[in-house]
Amino acid sequence: MYKLLKTNGRAKRGEFHTPHGVIQTPVFMNVGTSAAIKGGISSEDLEEVHCQVELSNTYHLHVRPGDQLIRDLGGARNFMRWNKPMLTDSGGFQVFSLGSLRKIKEEGVYFSSHVDGRKIFMGPEESMQIQSNLASTIAMAFDECIGLPAERPYVEASVARTTRWLERCKVEMTRLNGLDETLNKEQMLFGINQGVLMVTFVSNMLRCFLIWIWMVMQLAVWLLGNPMQKCTKFWKMWFHICHKINQLI
Repeated sequence: MYKLLKTNGRAKRGEFHTPHGVIQTPVFMNVGTSAAIKGGISSEDLEEVHCQVELSNTYHLHVRPGDQLIRDLGGARNFMRWNKPMLTDSGGFQVFSLGSLRKIKEEGVYFSSHVDGRKIFMGPEESMQIQSNLASTIAMAFDECIGLPAERPYVEASVARTTRWLERCKVEMTRLNGLDETLNKEQMLFGINQGVLMVTFVSNMLRCFLIWIWMVMQLAVWLLGNPMQKCTKFWKMWFHICHKINQLI
């Protein structure tokens, strides 16, 4: 799935093989929130600039035009006439950004649509079902994006909840990929380790999380969440985590 081609210090050059094509890494992922790049850039334009993978937003496509409609049209890649890999995020960050419009519970998140105010519930299973309808190459696990500053007890509880949600995502995706009517039966699941700025806590969680993902969940990839803080603090934590990953892998 991932082939390491060359290293240079901490830098790595590789290939990530997916059902919809090979992604050369490191890679810039073009963001097409609603299955379209802002500014009138077409899928043909993306091909011309050698875009390798496009990112679309689960929450926005669920709200409008609706993931069921996109499913009926053959999935998000067909919807935007894109024949290369596509990643859909889980909807977790958008739920976070809704602020007072959301309520987080163990089963999932209750929130109001920013478009028409209707009540929506999204949990790990619902996120996987929506992303399965979108038929993206890569689906992100549903997570809670932590707003900072945050107290350590809340961060610990949030990371533990995100980990439990990952288990539920894995079970639901396995079920969905086994259904005859599923558009992309090879959809891949990416885990995410949400970001905080507590170095010791992150290091300990990172070690446990990596072992748990590889040995229990059998996920090929996991992503680092943005701590939503000033850039200097973010990059300091980013370099610390990358160094830890190189030590653990």
